[in-house]
Parts: sequence; C-alpha cells; structure tokens
Amino acid sequence: MVTPVECAYRFRFYPTPEQADLLNRTFGCVRVVYNRARAMREAAWTERTERCGFPQTNAMLTALKRLPEFVWLNDVSSVPLQQALRHLDTAYRNFFQRRARYPQVRRKDGPQSAEFTKSAFTYRDGKLKLAKMTEPLIVVWSRALPSEPSTVTVTREADGRWYVACRVVALAERLEGGGAIGIDLGLTDLAVLSTGETIANPRHLAKRHKRLVREQRRLARKQKGSKNRAKARLKVARAHAAVRHARQSFLHHLSTRLIRDNQTICVEDLSVTGLLRAKRHSRSIADAGWGELIRQLTYKAAWYGRTLVKVGRFFPSTKTCSVCGTTGHALTLADRDWACPDCGAHHDRDHNAARNILAAGLAVTACREGVSLGVLRHSGQSSVKQEPAP
Repeated sequence: MVTPVECAYRFRFYPTPEQADLLNRTFGCVRVVYNRARAMREAAWTERTERCGFPQTNAMLTALKRLPEFVWLNDVSSVPLQQALRHLDTAYRNFFQRRARYPQVRRKDGPQSAEFTKSAFTYRDGKLKLAKMTEPLIVVWSRALPSEPSTVTVTREADGRWYVACRVVALAERLEGGGAIGIDLGLTDLAVLSTGETIANPRHLAKRHKRLVREQRRLARKQKGSKNRAKARLKVARAHAAVRHARQSFLHHLSTRLIRDNQTICVEDLSVTGLLRAKRHSRSIADAGWGELIRQLTYKAAWYGRTLVKVGRFFPSTKTCSVCGTTGHALTLADRDWACPDCGAHHDRDHNAARNILAAGLAVTACREGVSLGVLRHSGQSSVKQEPAP
C-alpha cells in the first residue's frame, strides 16, 4: 500500500553574484518586515490592549512600501515578505498555545531564509527560477523531485552555504513484517534495545570540541567590525555545521534502520527541554540528540505504517524488575548492574529498562484502555502516548 506524504527535499545550490545580491537584499527586507510587524503587534497589545493579526500587519506592509524611506522594499518579490508575516502569525499562535517560546527578533547574523510560493517561482524541466531572476538557480539535484514543489525556501546558513528546500508530495510505501522493540536512551550508550543490542554514543560534539574552542578563541581576539573577525566567525560557523551535519546523518541512518526492522517501537516520552536545565549533563544531552531521534521516529513511523508508542516519563523502567515485576528498588546512577532482591535475577541497568519499556508499550496497545485523541493510559504511574499510523 502506498501513502502520499508531504515532505521537503533539500538541495545545495551555488548562486551567481547577481542572484546572491538579490537574495541577500530579500533576506534583509524579510528581516525588516518581520521585526516591524512583531513590534507593531507587541505595541498594540501592551499599549492599547488590541489584538493584531495577519490582516493588520499586511496592511502595515502595504503602507510601508509607499513611504519614500522604504521604497527599496519594492525591489524584491512581495511573496517572501507576506510569508514572513504569516510565519510571525504562526509563531504567536504557537506561543499562546504553549507550543513554542515568544517570537524573537530576527538578527542580521546567523541563518537567513525566505519562502517563495508558486506565484513567485517557476519549476520546469529540472530548472528552478525565482521571482525577479533572469536565470535559473544552479542547483545540485542529488535526486529527482517526486512532484512539482508547492513552496520553495531559500536558506543561507551561517557558514555561507546556500540551500533550497522544495516542499513536495511523495509516495511512501507501507512496510510489512518486523517485531516489537523497546529503546532506552542514555549517554554512555546512545540507545540500548530490548533485544540486547547496544548502540554506542558517537559524541559528535566531544570529538570536535577542541577545534571549536580554538576557533572561538581566535574569534574573541579579533577586532569587532574587522574583516578578520568576519573570517573567524565563518570558521566558527563551519565548525558548528560539521557537528550538526554529522549528528543529523547518524540519527537519520539509525531511525531509518529501526523503522525498517520493527513493526512496533516503544520509547520514553522524555522532557528533553527540562533535562537540558541540568548544568552537569546538559552538553552531553544536547550532543546525543534524543529529541531529534524521537522526532524522526515519529514522522517515519507515520509514513511507513509503523506503530510508535511513547511511554510516560514517570514510568519506573529502571527500578522495575523485568522478570518478576517488582518496583521501587533503590538505585543510583553508579549502579550499572543490579540484582533483584525478590527473585534474584541479575540485570543490566539499561537492558532491563528497555525490556520494561517494551512490556509497558505492548500492554497498552493490547488493552487499549482509556483511548482519547491518540493517548493511551493504563493504571499505575505511567502514561503511554501512541502516534497513530495513517
């Protein structure tokens, strides 16, 4: 069975000097419009207690283009400017629904992006041309697009590399076969499976930490505003990009393998944001990428018809014996192996937790008690969230 899914294909491209100049001006216009609309919405509420949405900010953009001091806004396509206002409206909506933090001011340094809808680009015969451009972009098409893109997002990363992301509709074939598996995430080992397999933690940041520290120290010694400081900032961004790309590649390979080999995957519903507040292990937790791994497993399970079960974070998977089921055993972080005082079974700490996570996930999917909007609950201290397959 084949299921249509909406996804984005990302490619690297190399703009000509004229295209780079136009895109950089577009980024600047997007940034100015976004920040002014944000300030307008903030002032409307704090000063006059008035709600301000996309219609009001869009009218502000129209009036802004007529001012002599902002006539340069007409030199770029109007579509990315309106899309920036829509993104701001979505950011506020996510904030009020407590899904994201308060919208931040867009800065000149760092990654820059602009989104183009169908009215602002043409894609024909493998060539992509944006609005107000005379020549198509030189894109490295590493694979063919499954359909015509609906939106195109151009990004200039902090390391100076250019990327274009095309939103398309692809066909994902539902996978059949495979068993059930429980996953216990950790720092010593990135993941321990209920089958006994151990996946080592690659520690991408730790391997490249010396280079990153060296480049940051060189950046700190450069005079602000100088060309040497700009060069040093570029080297720091490239060092960060090397870590990010290595982590993403590793997690994609791991999540794809887990999805292809297993029908049901049970993981812990970790609060990574809360764990990052702990100063002692925050760098190691961020380096491991637990949240990104769970995110990839979530959407890939939906694509390929697999079942992903999230066991509640308060479920005592570590302190429960997977043989006799007794719980509440006193364990510290230093106890990597322990013996159950009730049945005498000897456990590896992480392997025992993975087996308990698998058992809890399978029990809930089998009983299906208290199902409401994709959330499955059963008696005890745990709550399990199941991501429904399409």
